[in-house]
Amino acid sequence: MSSPFELTDDTPVYVISVAAQLSGLHPQTLRAYDRLGLVSPGRAAGRGRRYSVRDIVILREVQRLSQEEGVNLSGIKQILELKLAEQRSRLQLAQMHAEISQLQAELASTRAVAARLARLLRGRSDGADLVPVRDFSSAGIASPVDAAGQADDIWGTSSGR
Repeated sequence: MSSPFELTDDTPVYVISVAAQLSGLHPQTLRAYDRLGLVSPGRAAGRGRRYSVRDIVILREVQRLSQEEGVNLSGIKQILELKLAEQRSRLQLAQMHAEISQLQAELASTRAVAARLARLLRGRSDGADLVPVRDFSSAGIASPVDAAGQADDIWGTSSGR
């Protein structure tokens, strides 16, 4: 939320009596569903239950599954858990697709740079390096890379031996 006054579908605002009326269920039924873990409303400072719009939608679905489809509460709980798992999987899949798209764009950019460098290298006839390398020997300084290609560590000894 960007503002403390902004409400979302997950904002717990309805007291149990209002939630019961909006869902068409008795307040005792809502308490039982909370105990069973079918709906988990938020809590106010005094520990009173506060239901969100999303909670009301879930309560209506519980009622529909129970009355119209004849599903018992244990089955309803499994259905709700599976729906939640599916939503999480879809979100994760969407995030992975976005990451793959980003990586594909980066790969295409890297390939373009590599192709430009290859063209530059093929176009050079003087045999000079594309990136100039400092000649440490003429300055009387030991090279940070020895003849075996091992870099000196901070104490001046070659690493990787």
